[in-house]
Amino acid sequence: MEFEAVIGLEVHAQLNTATKIFCSCANRFGAEPNTLTCPVCQGHPGVLPVLNGKALTKAIKAGLALGGTVARYSRFDRKNYFYPDLPKAYQISQYEHPIVIGGGVTVVRDDGSEHTFPLTRIHMEEDAGKLVHPADTNTHSLVDLNRAGTPLIEIVSEPELHSPEDAALYLTELRAILRYIDVSDCNMEEGSLRCDANVSIRPRGATTLGTKVEIKNLNSIKGVSKAIEYEIRRQTEALACGTAIVQETRLFDADREVTLSMRSKEEAHDYRYFPDPDLVPVLVTEERINELRASLPELPRARKKRFMEQYGLTPKDVGTLCASRELADWFETAAALAKNPKKVANWIQAEVLRILNAKNQDIADFSVSPQDTAGLLNLVEDGTISGKIAKDVFEKMVTTGQDAESIIEAEGLRQVSDSNEIDLVIAAVLAANPAQVEQYRSGKTAVKGFLVGQIMKQSGGKANPALVNQLLEQKLNQ
Repeated sequence: MEFEAVIGLEVHAQLNTATKIFCSCANRFGAEPNTLTCPVCQGHPGVLPVLNGKALTKAIKAGLALGGTVARYSRFDRKNYFYPDLPKAYQISQYEHPIVIGGGVTVVRDDGSEHTFPLTRIHMEEDAGKLVHPADTNTHSLVDLNRAGTPLIEIVSEPELHSPEDAALYLTELRAILRYIDVSDCNMEEGSLRCDANVSIRPRGATTLGTKVEIKNLNSIKGVSKAIEYEIRRQTEALACGTAIVQETRLFDADREVTLSMRSKEEAHDYRYFPDPDLVPVLVTEERINELRASLPELPRARKKRFMEQYGLTPKDVGTLCASRELADWFETAAALAKNPKKVANWIQAEVLRILNAKNQDIADFSVSPQDTAGLLNLVEDGTISGKIAKDVFEKMVTTGQDAESIIEAEGLRQVSDSNEIDLVIAAVLAANPAQVEQYRSGKTAVKGFLVGQIMKQSGGKANPALVNQLLEQKLNQ
């Protein structure tokens, strides 16, 4: 029997507000354990939470960017369960009345076709603390409550993904959108974007869902893809052998690339949801929604389309350049000043990203401005320097902070386009390589590349390559 996978994703994105969702503690990653806490996020009896208005604004912006319907009325509930890093023994979340209903994430497949994966809802909630398991002992764990009370949105998809590739495309686009609108830094390594995957298997063509297995706390797109791939294989093999699938929660072992049973899955009623008595309902006006909709920037999908139309870029080009809003802004600043925007796109992919990856930096930290990069490429375009020298100059721009003109003047790197001067170099190279000249004239024309290389070497790489080829061919054919 042929089976198909049915996948739903629950993505938790930490909102990048200055303070936590219900108190004034700083919302910051990396502080010493238990230094960013107060009685509210520690869950002391009698304390009163107060909703962070900036968190609400960012949740609404996420819903609008993803095409959802913002609820005029939403409400916070208590989700009751005990866990060592949840000091109140309940989490403040939204259940029956979430802030956003519907929406979708539109992806572009390798063949260029578009597909929209629908969303069920987006709701707000607080994050729990974090358990730390010391490497030198297996007798105890430590609790860090710095993360407790961090504002989250949970983005829940409909179960309409069907492969690890679908999941990777979905998460990549979702992360880009959240970053573009500046609601989350989506740093999966730091846990500000985490994903739970619900995976089930059913006979192809069936309409009822199979038994759902949840894989918790996946913290990389590659990890999500690998976990789903393994779980599909595990469930398919089990059903093929007549073994029933057990509804449960599993964890992913990234080193072994397998999922492992964690606990039996709770149903919603096990959490005993009820309205939080300390928080008033959230009312959002139509005017506020329209105001936030108007504040949204150009989103990744629209920007990709515009870049292809305006600058003649390929889908591969825009996929790279629009991966982050900052990189797309950097490109567009340079392209506006460049004589050849396509050359800017190529240069970013070949040179800029190579240097950033080597230094483990983001474009915001790059030492060369887009204006200076455009200036360098314009010098190549007008023949002042060659493409090879441009690469050397760019390396010096990165290390010194100087612009291209200053480096070229100081080191005498301007391209030689004087035909008389180049003729002298060609004559010297031909005189020094008579055997290669004879080979060319006897029909072995590939040797011309060797001669061009010798001429460029003799000129210190400064001879105009196009003029070298033209003049060399004239001399060889005399």
